[in-house]
Amino acid sequence: MTDASPAPDAGADAPLDAPAPPAGPDAGVTPGNAGVLEEEAATTPAPAAPETPQTSLAAPRGVSYSVDIVFCVDVTGSMHHVLDAVKANALKFYDDVQTNLTDKGKNVAQLRVRIVAFRDFVADGDAAIEESPFYALPDQRAQFSEFVRGLIPQGGGDAPESGLEAVALAITSPWTTVGDRRRQVIVLWSDQPAHPLDPSVVPADLASRIPADFSALTDAWEDEQGLMGSNSKRLILFAPDGPGWSDISSVWENVVHNPSQAGNGLSDVDYGTIIDSIGNSV
Repeated sequence: MTDASPAPDAGADAPLDAPAPPAGPDAGVTPGNAGVLEEEAATTPAPAAPETPQTSLAAPRGVSYSVDIVFCVDVTGSMHHVLDAVKANALKFYDDVQTNLTDKGKNVAQLRVRIVAFRDFVADGDAAIEESPFYALPDQRAQFSEFVRGLIPQGGGDAPESGLEAVALAITSPWTTVGDRRRQVIVLWSDQPAHPLDPSVVPADLASRIPADFSALTDAWEDEQGLMGSNSKRLILFAPDGPGWSDISSVWENVVHNPSQAGNGLSDVDYGTIIDSIGNSV
């Protein structure tokens, strides 16, 4: 599993200095001032407790984040468990993410989400991909929920699925360019390994956005001049070890891989874990 922490630059958070250790009971006491200090201690009220120092998870004061999240969701027949959870929580997703981020000391000024639902190009042809636009939350939460409710777990044939194509489409999303700090987060859910990229099965209208092989897909992810900022991009995988996902987690930077059991529809992944993973990535 690769969990690289990007070096800070103009678009990344500056590390916070560690707070100085608390002074010991004899700090600042010399033989010449010990009696004075004892007299002051007897007449001077105890100072108020200091404010809790800012932790490393807290955003610098006055800094806000613009967060874009793309969900790459396997919508084949076995994935009803995750789809049911997403549908049940779509309307309150914004509130849940904001609460999680606030608890971590992070101020989010803009939150947008979109969906890239995938099946298997070999088995499902043009029905293998369903994409939504970005929805600005909370204003467009109803439209987001409506799109999610329309996703039906079906098709896919036998393993593997067209997950790498979904990641490629997520990388080419129209990411935001506003905000003091930006986070571009891709979250993928699948209970199957991924097909190798094969241009011969990709519909013509998607061909320009999907690289021909894994090496070219890696170049798209690592491209410092690409659509995704080198220090703002994150990829969170909820997927089994196996072709595609293990290749990504062993080679790509800024990736967190949460291995799951193949073929069980991610029944071992709960909604709270997903929310917390997103909060940790911002």
